[in-house]
Amino acid sequence: MLPKRDELEAAAAQVHAVMTPTLQYNWPLLAQRCGCDVWVKHENHTPIGAFKVRGGIVFMNDFAQHSNGAGIISATRGNHGQSIGFAARAAGVPATIVVPKGNSTEKNAAMKALGVRLIEHGHDFDEAREFADAQAAEEGLSFVPSFHPLLIQGVASYAMELFGSVSELDTVYVPIGLGSGICGVIAARDALNLKTRVVGVVSENAPAYALSYEAGKPVPTNSADTFADGVACRIPDAEAVAIINKGAARIVTVSENEIKDAMRAYYTDTHNLAEGAGATPLAALIKEKNTMQGRKVGLILSGGNIDTDLYGAILAGG
Repeated sequence: MLPKRDELEAAAAQVHAVMTPTLQYNWPLLAQRCGCDVWVKHENHTPIGAFKVRGGIVFMNDFAQHSNGAGIISATRGNHGQSIGFAARAAGVPATIVVPKGNSTEKNAAMKALGVRLIEHGHDFDEAREFADAQAAEEGLSFVPSFHPLLIQGVASYAMELFGSVSELDTVYVPIGLGSGICGVIAARDALNLKTRVVGVVSENAPAYALSYEAGKPVPTNSADTFADGVACRIPDAEAVAIINKGAARIVTVSENEIKDAMRAYYTDTHNLAEGAGATPLAALIKEKNTMQGRKVGLILSGGNIDTDLYGAILAGG
């Protein structure tokens, strides 16, 4: 069940006690490129450069009140781990984060700087998650999932900010990793009784949620081989699928090259750094520009965390 308006407002108050709301800007060059009125919600400007921090704050506030003093463990490709590390440090809770081998070196460094114990295991997020779950039982730690009602309440604060600042949005494009971000947007839209269409975006190399939307039930994939690590999910969450399938207008799949083009567009049109997952909403809007002409559209720029060498190569056309 999605959180109600009073729950979302209470969660937003917790978030805003730690960080200021991010801004949403109407960029003329993006509007020109897309042929519509484009508003970018700058979640790349949070204290960790991604929207996930909002859910971490709310989750860890609750955990600190009810825990027995033991630490927590979670799995991530980076932004969720930074969120939990950031909030755990503030709450004085020891945190262990498991990442897959070959994970972003700069995201790993950012998590270590927050004081987490970092473990590398598995070849992708889902193998890291399975290992973290097993380690939780072995070490007596509390496992923090990447999808949870408290995480939805926290991350919904960015949608509450966007809807409160920009009226009459026709459509909002949101990336889908494990689902907390888009579920937060759906929750805020419904709580505010708005008619805005919510469109999810995935990489065609990690299409689990698109396949699940088409099938009406969770459909796992054998791989999630996308450089956009924030959307590299191959095992969808059943609760997230139910919420998305009921509340989203559609899910758009974008190619790796379309994501890279959108990253370059964000830089040239706004001089903002967008990681792969953060650029997927713009990639989807560009793909659908012919049908979105003249409409008022929101884009969630959900993250700006990407290794320097990779970003440089993409900007150079690689």
